[in-house]
Amino acid sequence: MARKTASDDVLAPLTLAVGQEDLLLDRAVREVAAAARAADPDTDVRDLPPEGLQPGTLAELTSPSLFAERKVIVVRGAQDLSADTVKELKAYLADPAEEITMVLLHAGGAKGKAVLEAARKAGAREVACPKMTKPGDRLAFVRGEFRTLGRSVTPEAAQALVDAIGSDLRELASACAQLVADTEGTVDVAVVARYYTGRAEATGFEVADLAVTGRAAEALERLRWALSVGQPLPGITFALASGVRAIGRLASAPRGANAGQLARDLGMPPWKVDRVRQQMRGWTADGVSVALRAVAEADAAVKGAGADPAYALEKAVVTIARAARPARG
Repeated sequence: MARKTASDDVLAPLTLAVGQEDLLLDRAVREVAAAARAADPDTDVRDLPPEGLQPGTLAELTSPSLFAERKVIVVRGAQDLSADTVKELKAYLADPAEEITMVLLHAGGAKGKAVLEAARKAGAREVACPKMTKPGDRLAFVRGEFRTLGRSVTPEAAQALVDAIGSDLRELASACAQLVADTEGTVDVAVVARYYTGRAEATGFEVADLAVTGRAAEALERLRWALSVGQPLPGITFALASGVRAIGRLASAPRGANAGQLARDLGMPPWKVDRVRQQMRGWTADGVSVALRAVAEADAAVKGAGADPAYALEKAVVTIARAARPARG
């Protein structure tokens, strides 16, 4: 979990989120934005990449408003700001505007150290968002997710979930939320096995593997078998989402990177990187977007928004398979 290392006042004038764990960085931003909008629903949130903060932009964003509106200014990749922008940022931090809350996201390390030093000197509320590379860190994250969601999880179940899902925090968080939404009481290893391991892995993930490689007929056959033997529908939608997301993440990774480096960067085991590389042939960015929308619609149907969840899953499988082979229409 993200660790706060300074004031716990979410609406402090400056929050500094340091690290490279995207989920935790995004949560730090959402926490501040939500608190600001709770205080003032008309809060204007500006979320800027480093290239979006050019010399003069900060002065424009922080200039007094006729209506004294509250603003949240989010600066991502603060370690990549230009020297001129860093100079302007330092001047602003020395005399911040009362109605503005700023959130700086910094990767940590030596690059852009001047920004870190200036933010800390200004008394920033600091949130640590480090990459979780150790198995113990991911277990602690899972336990923390269930605790935040108001549920308890056994140590064996937490370990089983990490073993089934892997090291991707977004997928772990999604799995925790799904288990809380779909089950009651303490989450034990039997619950996790029912949704994410054992039979579910041999069916839901098999359906996904067939769908993302464009084999619609085979994927539909395996899906119908999974439905006939009572596989949990949320586990199937999770498997489909995981398969499509993995392709999208790998497709956006630098070309030519070796499997070991990609495994570290993307939080996948090397064997999965190799498998996804084979699966992603024929995929396009538009195809990934179409497939993710199809999965989202199926997930909504499975959770009660549709009259026929099985049909919604079949439709999603066909859409994913077609997206994987766009040339075949």
